[in-house]
Amino acid sequence: MIEEENQPENFSPQTEYADSATGDVKLSVEPDSQAQVDPSSQTYATSAEVWSAQASGENVSTTAAEATSAAPVNDSAATEGLMRELETLRAQLEERANQCDSLKNQYMRIAADFENFRRRTLKEKEDLEVQVKCATISELLSVVDNFERARSHLKPQTDGEMTIHKSYQSVYKQLVDSLKRLGVSPMRPEGKEFDPNLHEAVMRQPTEEYPEGAVMEELVRGYFLGDRVLRHAMVKVAAAAEPVVTSDESNSGTTET
Repeated sequence: MIEEENQPENFSPQTEYADSATGDVKLSVEPDSQAQVDPSSQTYATSAEVWSAQASGENVSTTAAEATSAAPVNDSAATEGLMRELETLRAQLEERANQCDSLKNQYMRIAADFENFRRRTLKEKEDLEVQVKCATISELLSVVDNFERARSHLKPQTDGEMTIHKSYQSVYKQLVDSLKRLGVSPMRPEGKEFDPNLHEAVMRQPTEEYPEGAVMEELVRGYFLGDRVLRHAMVKVAAAAEPVVTSDESNSGTTET
């Protein structure tokens, strides 16, 4: 039996046990609680950690590679999406431009129609005013004619008759001045060529004093209202003079017969 004093400091008590398979007695050494850890076990643990870290690094690098390879795909899809949106916006812009052009053309047509309507209405209004003015003034022309006939036929002899003559002549002058302010002007056709647009021929007289077709005399005075004919003038028109037959020509004609 071995003495305890001869045992080393790190000596671990041994226990005997019998192997169940062979029946041999074997020693079992109980580890000391203060004994150091086996370096080989640390090596195995470190190797496992390194292997795990390497495996994890490979996974990380693989994920980064997959993300890097997926980035261009995502960029391409985003670019295609932007292009589709751009085409949609371009189509909408063209549609809005076409609508704008259509509305602009419609506005221009409406503006042109309104301008034509305004001009037509203004012209109709002016024509209506002229027609009313012509109808009103035409009724007054007969009064003017009577004043002129009276002036040509009346010959005042006494002072009283001269006073009356001057009185109605002043009224006549006032009436004529009013007509002039309205744009009425008399025709002066004597000696001018007959114009059916202005004159109305009521007589024809052969004469050598005026050329054929000239106005010899104004029987009823005609008037203008601006450039419009207010009343046609009744005139006497000159005709060609008849040839004068002498006595010698008449005798010779009788002898030949």
